[in-house]
Amino acid sequence: EHDVAIKFFQRALQVDPSFTYAHTLSGHEYVSNEDFENAVACYRHAIRTDGRHYNAWYGLGTIYHRQEKFELAECHFRRAISINPRSSVLHCYLGMVLHASQKYEEALIVLQKASELEPSNPQAKFQRALVLRTMECFEAALEELEAVRDFAPRESSVHFLLGKVCKQLGRREDAMRHFTNALDLDPKDSSLIKLAIDKLDTPNHVDETEGL
Repeated sequence: EHDVAIKFFQRALQVDPSFTYAHTLSGHEYVSNEDFENAVACYRHAIRTDGRHYNAWYGLGTIYHRQEKFELAECHFRRAISINPRSSVLHCYLGMVLHASQKYEEALIVLQKASELEPSNPQAKFQRALVLRTMECFEAALEELEAVRDFAPRESSVHFLLGKVCKQLGRREDAMRHFTNALDLDPKDSSLIKLAIDKLDTPNHVDETEGL
């Protein structure tokens, strides 16, 4: 269906080559097909048409993030935020890139801003928990994750990470309970969850296999 959507947007651009959003939507469809070269070309066309089209800056940022070109990703997300500073989603993505770049304190600040902009956005708190876990601030990470769980009680990845954090805090029974909940909620990822259960009695390492 992505190919059909691309053809539709291409027809729209034949009628109006300056239709900025059609360039951006084409880029999103190419990203879904993992055709990053054409996606980048579409986003750049959109920016040439309208330099303040933040969705295109965001699109380029997501590609560079996936390609682990974190400095480029950070630059493009910051540009998008300068245009649309009230977007919680943009702040979340910037926080994720800062985390990947090991700029932990700055990532926490940006993700806190994301939460303030949209308190109902659980992704901001989830990403803060990931940063805090990397920093070995396990109690703080647990607090964030419990808030996310209350907002999205059926999200398997949240229970999985709760289990890993509880393990790192030495709370074996709580860890087992969360892993079991994760398994019940998402049986298709049973191998990963069962591996974590098998490792409950092994020494803690922050760089263990991550979430779902």
